[in-house]
Amino acid sequence: MRAIVFDRKLEFRADYPAPVDVPGESVMRVSLAGICGTDLEIARGYMKFRGVTGHEFVGKVASTSNPALRGRRVVGEINAGCGRCASCAAGLARHCENRTVLGILGRDGAFAEFLTLPDANLIPVPDSVPDEVAVFIEPIAAAYEILEQVHLARNRTILVMGDGRLGALVALALNGEKHVPLVAGHHREKLERLGSLGLDTALEPALHDRFDVVIDCSGSGTGLSRAVELVKPRGTIILKSTAAAGAEINLAPVVINEITVLGSRCGRFAPALDALVSGKLDPRPLIDGTYSLDEGIEAFDVAANPLNFKILLSAS
Repeated sequence: MRAIVFDRKLEFRADYPAPVDVPGESVMRVSLAGICGTDLEIARGYMKFRGVTGHEFVGKVASTSNPALRGRRVVGEINAGCGRCASCAAGLARHCENRTVLGILGRDGAFAEFLTLPDANLIPVPDSVPDEVAVFIEPIAAAYEILEQVHLARNRTILVMGDGRLGALVALALNGEKHVPLVAGHHREKLERLGSLGLDTALEPALHDRFDVVIDCSGSGTGLSRAVELVKPRGTIILKSTAAAGAEINLAPVVINEITVLGSRCGRFAPALDALVSGKLDPRPLIDGTYSLDEGIEAFDVAANPLNFKILLSAS
């Protein structure tokens, strides 16, 4: 099958082995897949991953032993737990120590004609949600995870740091739930695009006010330090950026100002799908181009342009 593969370098292959049937799993023919910041980092060696990249997808079940899934159009939660540990028993397969992760950890991903996932990970997509919307469900689920972790009162001031793909979707999700986030970034052109979608925006270096909640989607190692500067005493910082792992930071202000710092990663797909079905948000204005798998290397180069939001790959 055709696939975009990382093995010390990113390359297109026309003869990559197609997935085989595995008990309890289904094979999907991928329709659309989205390139995100994690994919760009994997192409630079992140997680030491080797194989087919990509984890945001929508597709149709091509082979399954589950009659309820046969021929269905689906999306799939990307973390495949072992099914035996305490985390899996608690419904937290995304924290299973033995999990594989689609296109990220031990499992070939979505930038290919076919992929496999456990049947339990698959969620049918209603006909009312087109492919170019359904392909956003994984990052939108990550945005909605914030609302599952933290109760945000309507009167709390919220700053989303970062005008990239995830920052935009977090802000759109919050806006769809009747919050009024401020999106701060470094790119006037992107902030103007987000402003045209009804979001409040600002250049991040010009900010001096403090906020009740600061959500770091900056993708920068300095994001956490800047968030500490911009959050109110007894406020909350929500980290969506794994770049904070390499940050050097003085934690004294966190203690002195009694700041809550919360990590937030993947989320359940159901709230995201409900939001898309009900029309609370429409991510399609963020699409900056759709490329074929054969053009995948070029698509990665376009996705790496900081002025672009979402680049899609079509496997058809």
